[in-house]
Amino acid sequence: MDSTAAGGTGDGPVDHVFNPRAFEGGPTAAAGPERITELGLRPATLEEFVGQDPIVRNLRTHLGAAMGRSEPPDHVLFCGPPGLGKTSLARILSEELGSELQATSGPALDKPRDLLGLLTNLKRGDVFFIDEIHRIPIAVEEYLYTAMEDFRVEMTIDSGPHARVLPITVEPFTLVGATTREGLLSAPFRARFGLVQRLDPYPASDLVLILHRAAKILGVSLDDEGAVLLAERSRGTPRIASRFLKRARDWAQVEGTTVIDGAMAAKTLRNIGVDDQGLEEMDRRILRCLADHLPRPAALKTIAAVIGETEDTIEDVFEPHLLRTGLLQKTSRGRIITGLGLEVIGRDRSELTQSDGAGPLFDS
Repeated sequence: MDSTAAGGTGDGPVDHVFNPRAFEGGPTAAAGPERITELGLRPATLEEFVGQDPIVRNLRTHLGAAMGRSEPPDHVLFCGPPGLGKTSLARILSEELGSELQATSGPALDKPRDLLGLLTNLKRGDVFFIDEIHRIPIAVEEYLYTAMEDFRVEMTIDSGPHARVLPITVEPFTLVGATTREGLLSAPFRARFGLVQRLDPYPASDLVLILHRAAKILGVSLDDEGAVLLAERSRGTPRIASRFLKRARDWAQVEGTTVIDGAMAAKTLRNIGVDDQGLEEMDRRILRCLADHLPRPAALKTIAAVIGETEDTIEDVFEPHLLRTGLLQKTSRGRIITGLGLEVIGRDRSELTQSDGAGPLFDS
């Protein structure tokens, strides 16, 4: 192993090289857990999937009815914030059907020809999963219309007066789309999905169950107090809960502790910058930016420039939690912090002054 691969700069010898054999179980055990955390932590069946009960019930009915008719299920669209299980449900759908999953993402489908090869390689009953489906270009989206409805695509050969259209039949398949921005999908495209399901943030009680299951898979001991604390700070998102658990596992291992209890969970969250409200540094930057703009609302573009983050990331990742917890509000003129948001960052509610003579903008 060269010095760069071992964690050094590549400019000289490395004093401390990571040695996987230093951990119990040898190299396989050291290399394996991180592979497990990405795929092994995900539920493999609807029975293992925790939470989102109405969606699970609808999927079970939808799949059971389609399998009883010996035909592929209708196309499915999963909507909702990142990290709630849209990709996991796509994989589960494929497993329940006993079919193969062909996965891609919207940004990867730049031109219709990028889609043609994927569609023609599908076998009957396969699940074709497109993540970030709202980012598919219009030309590719329209190319999907006939594939979704008639299971055929039309390839244009040559151009000009010699152009001709060659219809190509594809095997019946189920398209599963995942999006965090449902409103960006065109109405004709959305209408072609037979089942549209929106995932909502999970209650802490469901996240506790998810964390206990993940801890068992990872081979770590997690008590109820630690699980509740991690769950309550996870924004209702299993992906974030799993990330917190893995970091707590790191701290427990380094400190020689065998159990992730409430104290270890609190210490981990504190060390990675998560406060008592479950806010991270970027959340606090957004709130401070809004507080500094009072009494005027701040435009999304302004917030992005001030905190050094992209508008899409702010809107998709950070803003939903701040809105749900009542720390900021959206207005026709932009975003504005609430009184509760001011308290969270140590500012006084009195900073919420009157605007345009209409009285206090927000009082909570």
